[in-house]
Amino acid sequence: MDFEKARFNMIEQQIRPWNVLNQAVLDLLTAVKREHFVAADQQSLAFTDCELPIKINGKDTGHTMLAPKIEGKFLQEVEIKPTDKVLEIGTGTGYMAALLAQRAAHVTTIEADPAIADQARANLKKQGITRVNVVTGCGFTQAKALGNFDVIVLSGSSEVMPESLIAQLNAGGRLIGVIGQQPVMQAVLVSKNTQGQVGSIPLFETIAKPLANCPTAKAFVF
Repeated sequence: MDFEKARFNMIEQQIRPWNVLNQAVLDLLTAVKREHFVAADQQSLAFTDCELPIKINGKDTGHTMLAPKIEGKFLQEVEIKPTDKVLEIGTGTGYMAALLAQRAAHVTTIEADPAIADQARANLKKQGITRVNVVTGCGFTQAKALGNFDVIVLSGSSEVMPESLIAQLNAGGRLIGVIGQQPVMQAVLVSKNTQGQVGSIPLFETIAKPLANCPTAKAFVF
């Protein structure tokens, strides 16, 4: 398979048409090889426009990677700076962490599934990516002990906005993720200004698999 042609087609036919036009982001998606972060028998599928199942030792884990166009859109909208300290919830294969690490000062990424976390560490090490710390556990409960961050990325969805994570944003910080329940889910960018005021911008409608242990909406009781 011609991976470079497939990568070019992914960028030109999936990601750019989604109005991802920041050349630095497009260059990043070219430089970090997505096929190196999937199982060997999935490499030909690494560039498809879907949430690709995460497999370990040939078995489906029940978890997925975000679609490439979502990853590209997140990278563009969250505007990573070289000084940013980044937290990712939902490591998956380590691909998004690898992308973030190319732009940020440091990335901490938390994965609930121990086997997936181990595979992500192996993937990142094999690619020589050093500015990433993979933590095993629940991102929604363990993040508080890690301090504050400039950027928080949810690599999956949460039924409701995770207010505890917003509290961990530094002044000028941003959080991006997919919020809601099927069939109504929306990517949202949250920002905190220098006075600590929080605002949010709806970006686009999409569907993403829920992150493990995400905060849930309260059921209505009659």
